[in-house]
Amino acid sequence: MRGGGGSGIIIPKSTKNRILWEYMQYNEFKDQFKDYIVFSLADIQKINPRFYRNRLNDWQKKGYIKKLRRGFYMFADTNLNENTLFLIANLIYPPSYVSFESALAHYGLIPEGVYTITSVSTAKTAKFKTPVAEFTYRRIKPSLMFGYRLEKYGNRNYRIAEIEKTVLDYLYINPYIVKEEDFSEWRFDSSEFLDKASLEKMRRYCAEFKNNNFTKRCEKFLELIKRSH
Repeated sequence: MRGGGGSGIIIPKSTKNRILWEYMQYNEFKDQFKDYIVFSLADIQKINPRFYRNRLNDWQKKGYIKKLRRGFYMFADTNLNENTLFLIANLIYPPSYVSFESALAHYGLIPEGVYTITSVSTAKTAKFKTPVAEFTYRRIKPSLMFGYRLEKYGNRNYRIAEIEKTVLDYLYINPYIVKEEDFSEWRFDSSEFLDKASLEKMRRYCAEFKNNNFTKRCEKFLELIKRSH
């Protein structure tokens, strides 16, 4: 029986030697992908076209790796924090960037902790329940895929909406936020927003939506937060 890495090595027959061989194979693999927060089957096959894909199932059962969604994996001992989760969100469903509640919490604009990582994508709306978090994606048209920045984490960058675009994205997918009481129920931190955001940039971005009703809602929002500041 030939080896899992496609190297042509004969798998030892004894249980002890087999376990040792498998562990060595995993350590070799981990060293190759040590700089990857997320790795896909496509990533693996670029480096080793002969990789034995069932090895991923074995390593998953042993608790070495975690499956995030079909074809995407991470090492089980990866340190999880906000940056890691945001990077994972970008990688498992491209093209996308973090926005909505996750970005609002990131900028300190809402008081609630956010347990689902929320993102914008030009692909269809989707949700993935994974061993590390739930990831949701709301579809927007390609012309609105702007207003995000690159945040560096380790040797990678992840995309997250700028503070102005975060608010616009949220208002756009929540058309029920229209009246003054709707904005109040949002529990939005007006002071934090006005300290960090550019109202000129927000109006410029809002114009790119090319929707008169949306522009009116944005202006009403700005009036209310300035009044409450």
